Amino acid sequence: MKSLSMKGILHFAFIFLLLLPPIVSLDAQTPTDATLMTKGQICLAAIYSHDSWDHYWEGTLFRTNGNIGTLTRQSISPMAILGITNNISVMAAAPWVKTEASDGYIKGASGFQDWGVWIKAKALDVKAGPGNFTTHATIGALVPISNYLADYGPYSLGLGCTDLSLTGILQYKLNMGLYLRGQAGYHVRGNSSIERDYYYTTHSVYSEKVEMPDAITWGATLGTWLFDYALKIEVEYSGLNTQGGYDIRRQDSGFPSVNMQNTSIGGEIQYYLPGITGFSVVASAKQIQTGRNVGKSTIYSGGLTYFFPLWKSGQTETITN
Repeated sequence: MKSLSMKGILHFAFIFLLLLPPIVSLDAQTPTDATLMTKGQICLAAIYSHDSWDHYWEGTLFRTNGNIGTLTRQSISPMAILGITNNISVMAAAPWVKTEASDGYIKGASGFQDWGVWIKAKALDVKAGPGNFTTHATIGALVPISNYLADYGPYSLGLGCTDLSLTGILQYKLNMGLYLRGQAGYHVRGNSSIERDYYYTTHSVYSEKVEMPDAITWGATLGTWLFDYALKIEVEYSGLNTQGGYDIRRQDSGFPSVNMQNTSIGGEIQYYLPGITGFSVVASAKQIQTGRNVGKSTIYSGGLTYFFPLWKSGQTETITN
């Protein structure tokens, strides 16, 4: 259980950490962490992300492209997480995305991307030695909000398809605040629609519907809470593998159903400000390390979170992690 009482001056000694280059997934919360709101508590968040790359993998070929230069993707994501019970939370997000390139003549795109809704539940919480072992499961769905053009790689706002996911989360947390977490998820994707009735992958297809490959995501996180649970620091190694697709052909553009693979490393800092109950600042960064048909992105994110009781539950303002 997490207490939000602050013990002043030691925390200010660590506020400088927030000014360093942010080190990945933002804990407003996320669908893949082991954090839950308590019953009746709601957390609101606003997250800004800046993603850029000037090299990418065309299949396994690592290259640049003078018609793109540096591709930049910016997003603003309002999020909300509600504690339905102490063991079940519901999360929703609706990011607005803008893409643009430094070179070439192709204009980027902007607009709302996909609705995201997730339900996360704690399945097991067992005392084990000097800590606790917990398991969680998250089911989620992504659905395009706007009628954005999916066949506009690499400028597209998203894949233009529904994505239904199931994620399992295992965590062991020591009483002193150090924890190790692992997660793996499977994503079932629906068809994507494009604005033409013919395209070529490894063969000719006469349809405006694109059959999308499913995907697997995974990750491992090492983290700790410090100063009476006021400061959280995490490092993470994660990846994505689509279950099918094809490689981008030489000098061709991206396409929704290509075989996307990547691994990344990054980290996160979250700090609860003294004197303002429930308010925190979050910052993160990650970089793609290996890939296939993706850009070698460097992603910086930062934002604010605030949680408060939406209805009385007979408890103090807490979250569980």
